[in-house]
Amino acid sequence: MYAAMIFPGSGPLVILTSHQGLEDPALLERLAGKGISKFIAFPVPIEVAKAKYGIHFDIVCHSLNETDDLRVLDFDGRRAMDLLPFDVLGDPVFHEGSASHGPAPGD
Repeated sequence: MYAAMIFPGSGPLVILTSHQGLEDPALLERLAGKGISKFIAFPVPIEVAKAKYGIHFDIVCHSLNETDDLRVLDFDGRRAMDLLPFDVLGDPVFHEGSASHGPAPGD
């Protein structure tokens, strides 16, 4: 199991996944399917996520399996930022998927 705080354009999310990392093509495909193709992410040690989220972690983790390999642990960016101090996060991962939203404003 893998946990990460991801920063897509809409704000921070904390995810749990059965994939082994943020560069896993299947995970990137799942995220893109949810509209997340460009992001900065930081791995979160599982033991830290479990300690910070408590029973909520257990509930979300329990429903994670091979056919449903991505769960959002926290949709509330403010709470995620409050719960997870920077010094527990791993090295950042930058992912820039294909831009399919048309021209940028002003183009």
